[in-house]
Amino acid sequence: LKVCEMKAVVLLSGGLDSTVVLAIALEQKRECYALSFDYGQRHRIELEYAKKIAQHYNVYHRIITIDSSIFAKSSL
Repeated sequence: LKVCEMKAVVLLSGGLDSTVVLAIALEQKRECYALSFDYGQRHRIELEYAKKIAQHYNVYHRIITIDSSIFAKSSL
């Protein structure tokens, strides 16, 4: 594939690490799709940051809701 034809799915949490990954993928001329997960996390502001970051970079972004009961017996 040519570099301009390559795509990337970035798991965008709204934090610094995933934002850097998105920026690197865009710098490499990838067509990016950003996904965030809403699992009932305490720091819901991160989802707002993810939304703003995706808007800033003008990339497709979706927030997928996950049933948090699947983590009921987990330390998450």
